[in-house]
Amino acid sequence: MSQTYDVAVVVGSLRKASWTRKVAQTLIDLAPPSLRCEIVDWSEVQVFNQDTEANPPAANAAFKDRIGKAQAVLFATPEYNRSVPGGLKNALDVASRPYGDSAWSGKPAAVVSVTPGALGAFGANHHLRRSLVFV
Repeated sequence: MSQTYDVAVVVGSLRKASWTRKVAQTLIDLAPPSLRCEIVDWSEVQVFNQDTEANPPAANAAFKDRIGKAQAVLFATPEYNRSVPGGLKNALDVASRPYGDSAWSGKPAAVVSVTPGALGAFGANHHLRRSLVFV
């Protein structure tokens, strides 16, 4: 009996026709049947505010819950100013809080960075991996 793994795919670009989203969708299409990959929408996630940790906005709670249920995460990110998009970093923070209750904990993760440039979005890839080591 083969097991199916739930993989949350977090795309750093919200633009519907972005290169990053197209690459993520291609990876989903190429994934073996043992991986159930789903792009997780974070477009409604509000800016993290520690004052709302005990009672987070509904979109923040729903995003964290979906990440918590995933068995692995694939990040696909573009590069903005040699780093990750601010909204993606915010989503990462939202699902990692409060301290000690991170939805990312213990999950295998992979990072794909996308750019038409020669450096392969190295800055975004590097910064995202640095954040993931902590959360």
